[in-house]
This record gives sequence, C-alpha cells and structure tokens, in this order.
Amino acid sequence: MGLVYSSRDGAMCPRCERPKAGCVCARVSQAAAEAKAESRDGIVRVGRETKGRKGAGVTVVHGVPLGAKELAELAKALKKRCGTGGTVRDGVIELQGEQRDQVMAELERRGYAVRRSGG
Repeated sequence: MGLVYSSRDGAMCPRCERPKAGCVCARVSQAAAEAKAESRDGIVRVGRETKGRKGAGVTVVHGVPLGAKELAELAKALKKRCGTGGTVRDGVIELQGEQRDQVMAELERRGYAVRRSGG
C-alpha cells in the first residue's frame, strides 16, 4: 500500500500515488473508456464460456451498446426468456447454461445485429 496522506501535498491518490490535485487516473480511465467505446463495431456477440467456472458453461453476451441500467434490464428480460439465472459483470451479460439460440433470437427480435462467437 502506498502513501495515503502527505503533510506537504495533502491527500494522495492510491493508484498513481500523486497528490489528488495532480492525479492522472481520472484522465487515463476516461481516455480508456472513450477508446473502448470507439472500438465497438455495433455487433452483439453471443458465445459460451467455461473457463474459471469448474466446467460449468455459461452463455456470454458482449458488445451491447447500452448503459449499465439498460444492460441490467436487458439481462433481466433474457433471463426471463431463457428461464435461467445470470448476471451482468463488467458490461457483459452472463446466463447460466447453453442459451445461445434463444438469446440470439431475442436480440435479433429487438433489432440488434447478432453474431455467434466461439465454438
């Protein structure tokens, strides 16, 4: 853990360890968010992952161009449509089990350009 407070500079940023007044973390994270937004190509990708889940497969939905609140609402609708559990993590919708066909059909019905990713 780095320096938290300095009598000379006041409060310090825990990430870049600079004084709060000269912190660059906010500018760097904002630039990264803008770059990530530009890299979206408008195609929603639906895939299946098992990595880190002890072999249990989940359906993942990447690249949905929505805010956090709207993404959570879409995840809720997809979970209801598939009759399964799931969550939203880091802008990615995760649904339990093999649900790719149902998810793709629902997203296409809602007007998204959808592609299957992975195997």
